[in-house]
Amino acid sequence: MCGCSTHQTQATQTVERHRDALTLRVEDMTCGHCAGTIKKAIETGLPGTRVEADPASKLVSVRGSTDLTSIKALVTEAGYTPTAA
Repeated sequence: MCGCSTHQTQATQTVERHRDALTLRVEDMTCGHCAGTIKKAIETGLPGTRVEADPASKLVSVRGSTDLTSIKALVTEAGYTPTAA
């Protein structure tokens, strides 16, 4: 989990479930900083992906990759706990 201590409600985007996207739930994504960390980890680890992360809904949507195992591993390596949405 994030150590930024800014876990206040911040302006967030709504993550929509796209047919061609993988969607994960990340319960320990608590703020915009967490969302940014997860987004960066996936987009850096899997170039060409587009990630939307919303701490309010706890959802992360990944487009451009169908490799669920790698996506979960990247989220876990970033310090978070992904589950099926």
